[in-house]
Amino acid sequence: MKTLNDIKKIAVLGGGTMGPGIAQMFSMGGFPVTLWTRSEKTLDQARETLHSSLKTFVEEDLLEAGKLDETYNRVTFTNNLSDAVRGADFIMETIVENKDAKTELFNNIDADIGDNAIVASNTSGLDVFALMPKHRLKQAVIAHWYSPPQLIPLVEVVKCEEAPQEYCDITVDLLETCGKTAVVMKKFIQGYIANRMQMCLNQELFYLLDNGYCTPEDIDKAVKTSFIPRAVVLGLCKRADFGGLDMTANNFKNKSYTMPPEVDMPTSLQGYLDRGELGFKTGKGFYDYSGEDKQELLAKRDKQLFEAFKLAKKFMDDPV
Repeated sequence: MKTLNDIKKIAVLGGGTMGPGIAQMFSMGGFPVTLWTRSEKTLDQARETLHSSLKTFVEEDLLEAGKLDETYNRVTFTNNLSDAVRGADFIMETIVENKDAKTELFNNIDADIGDNAIVASNTSGLDVFALMPKHRLKQAVIAHWYSPPQLIPLVEVVKCEEAPQEYCDITVDLLETCGKTAVVMKKFIQGYIANRMQMCLNQELFYLLDNGYCTPEDIDKAVKTSFIPRAVVLGLCKRADFGGLDMTANNFKNKSYTMPPEVDMPTSLQGYLDRGELGFKTGKGFYDYSGEDKQELLAKRDKQLFEAFKLAKKFMDDPV
């Protein structure tokens, strides 16, 4: 039976938004990693991103300074797809969320995949099992990381029905060895857990904005001073326990809440798109970031996320 001890080489396919951070976590877990991406430019950016992130981890006392170079050197960078995949025991696909691109990649690597390798995808919403060659489904799992992957603890795991349970177990063991919090889904559903919760919140967010009930600043202030910090301690299900399931039931019985009507596109969101105001990356979205030093702001965000997740881990290690 295959176990975590059989994982000797990991391939991370994709060096854009997610790849370097995922490669970092595997390397910090002590595993040799080969990171593949198509272009030399993206490969250079991945090298820079990885090294910069490792320095941040040293500053946050999450990595010993003397281990920075050792950790960085466990990652090999390549533009050769076959070299990345050949001999890999765990393959982590992290490319763009596009059906055609993923289908093409899985077909291109098929000849180089070992029959005992675990083939994992980071897809955020696609049924990636429908995009793989059928004879690889017995090796297929989804390991869905959140951005930035080196900071956010959660990874949602679901295996293909054809894959043995041990492949799911190994994936969970691998992630936990690398410091992640793995949550196993009993079966695939688009959006998994956290993204589905966030989409529900987004529906309500834009309903409130489109109908003039409050401002973006009001929404952020309300959630940051109420149920979001409370959820760090209690989550959602335990919060209902502490509040009383009878009260939750009464909220349903009394129709205390009705879902906003479904829309193809929220009016306010379309307005931002039409104006090219796409958020932080364009300098303006709900908030105006013009005149801000982007790197300083990102560094500040990351340091505050480190603190928030350190506190969350403290509470999870000693739950109510």
